[in-house]
Amino acid sequence: MTAVSMVLTLAVVVMWLGGSMPWPIAVVVGLGIDGGWLATLAYERRLAAQGDHSAPVTVVGWSFGLIATAVLVTHALGEESPGAWLAVAWLPLAAKALWLVHGLWERTALTPGALRSIQGIQQEARDEAAVARARLRAEAATEETRLTAVTAAGARVARVQARTAQTLSRAWATLESAREGEGTGRALTCVTARVTPDVTPTWELPVWGPTDPVTGPLALDSVPVLTDAELDRLVDAIRNSETPALSYREMATRFRAAGHSASEVRLRAAWKRIA
Repeated sequence: MTAVSMVLTLAVVVMWLGGSMPWPIAVVVGLGIDGGWLATLAYERRLAAQGDHSAPVTVVGWSFGLIATAVLVTHALGEESPGAWLAVAWLPLAAKALWLVHGLWERTALTPGALRSIQGIQQEARDEAAVARARLRAEAATEETRLTAVTAAGARVARVQARTAQTLSRAWATLESAREGEGTGRALTCVTARVTPDVTPTWELPVWGPTDPVTGPLALDSVPVLTDAELDRLVDAIRNSETPALSYREMATRFRAAGHSASEVRLRAAWKRIA
């Protein structure tokens, strides 16, 4: 594009100035414009190769490009059909712009070794990203499986608890209805000893024939009833026979194992008085 621009500029200068001056002078003028442009371009390329830059050289180069473009535009406007000349009038500036782009490309160019290193780094990054994605997918699938299993187990536990609660509810309802029944109180007073006044006496076993009371040595001596003071003394002695003191259940077991006799009500009352 630079060569075509120089040829067009030289041809236009020769045709434009050929009528007013000898053509060798016109050729010298055209070559001067093209030579100045080419010289500034070469110097700018040399500075770029050395890693340097000169603003005045760049300004001069663009000035020569503008001059060449102005010559082509002025010649095109003087022709009867300026369309063809105007179509190529932008070539000098376009050539200069392309040289600028090429300089930028050269400043960013890398060696093959650096390019291979960059490719390796990019490939390593892609591999790590792929591995991370696979790990995340696997962890997500595992977590989904675990949550499904936990949810199913929780649902089974909830169903079992619901059935157990329903069974317990029916059992408590049965017990409540039995406790509130009309014959429950009479049945309980028939199988337990009388501990309060005005309670129905216990049932007596039926007698099927005449009986005679047993007398003589076969008669069992009645066990003497302990007084409250004696009962308290025995309970205190058994309770404090060990350190720490025995519980009520252990004391009651040892009390009866020792051959003593007392109702549960009196024994618990003595325990409360002592404890």
